[in-house]
Amino acid sequence: MVSTQHTTDVIGTNVIPAKAATHAERAKPQKHASSNRVLRTGFTLIELLVVLAIVALLLTLAVPRFFPSIDSAKDTILRDNLRNTRAVIDQFYADTGRYPDSLEQLVEKKYLRALPIDPVADSNAAWILVPPEDTTKGALYTIRSGAPGNDRTGKPYAEW
Repeated sequence: MVSTQHTTDVIGTNVIPAKAATHAERAKPQKHASSNRVLRTGFTLIELLVVLAIVALLLTLAVPRFFPSIDSAKDTILRDNLRNTRAVIDQFYADTGRYPDSLEQLVEKKYLRALPIDPVADSNAAWILVPPEDTTKGALYTIRSGAPGNDRTGKPYAEW
């Protein structure tokens, strides 16, 4: 014995087999059984404004914490680049008995893979090259950042 299920159309007068109802017929707005009011799906303007207000509130809390963390990361990378490059300069001096003539020489001799980048100045050409006291031993004793401005503590980048 096969049972067939039937559904009523939007108005409620015609009987249509359940399998014959098309997607378009099911997507039509339906009337509530107790009134002639049509039920609509979607969000009201008030609901959308409330959600936008909540998102705006969350952004006002998150954004002020985000930008200082970027500056902090740049300071950390700069500090690491300076420390590593100074260690490589010292290693070059220990190996050859003299200081390098330039940062490019450290790259040519494979002490560095590439020139270090100053993340605050966003360049690898902004370094301040400090020569040794005895200039006959080379031209590059240490490096400093050439970035303008100060770090978070107020110390100028050029003094790092």
